[in-house]
Amino acid sequence: MADQHLNQDYGKAGFGGRLDFGKKPCLLHVDFARAYIDKTCSLYAGVEASADAAREVLAAARKAGIMIAHTRVEFTPGGADGGVFFRKVPALKNFERGSKFGEFVEGLEPLPHEVVITKQYASAFFGTNLASTMTAAGIDTVLLAGWSTSGCIRASTLDACQSGFVPVVIKEAVGDRHQAPHDANLFDLQAKYAEVRSKDEVLTYLRNLKNVN
Repeated sequence: MADQHLNQDYGKAGFGGRLDFGKKPCLLHVDFARAYIDKTCSLYAGVEASADAAREVLAAARKAGIMIAHTRVEFTPGGADGGVFFRKVPALKNFERGSKFGEFVEGLEPLPHEVVITKQYASAFFGTNLASTMTAAGIDTVLLAGWSTSGCIRASTLDACQSGFVPVVIKEAVGDRHQAPHDANLFDLQAKYAEVRSKDEVLTYLRNLKNVN
């Protein structure tokens, strides 16, 4: 009942419009790093199920022949290039250059022709050439998967919207270390900035791309 009242309140206020899938998407994998599924790492988050869903979407995206971009986090030893963010979040030491925890999760590694963005901050777009790369390719829609929902997914989704792309967060392919921030951020993203769509909806969209191009 509380969720119903919340939805009604947001709807009455004018939030929650609908954005349609575009004709030329890019799949954006945000920080599928070993840190989040390796129990020896302080950042372990128990998000293995979202990695499984992401593998399924990745296979469909490759079959559809769309652009695929991957982000990774890497800091110089000591974090001089991480600024305030590195000081605020001591766990980012796990991503200093050479750390095994920054490696891509098995089955989600980029292929040689796929775009790889190395970043130091939450958004995949901040301080990188991702927006210009997508714009040059004629991308109109960004399908987002990765970790974490309340952090880098949220930041990247907002910047995708602010850069003129339709952001579509794949519900089963994102994860966070706790259900509460995960759910709260998905709700807010859907209400204000993006579409939160199911894996099955995205898979159907990718299968039917040839019919809309």
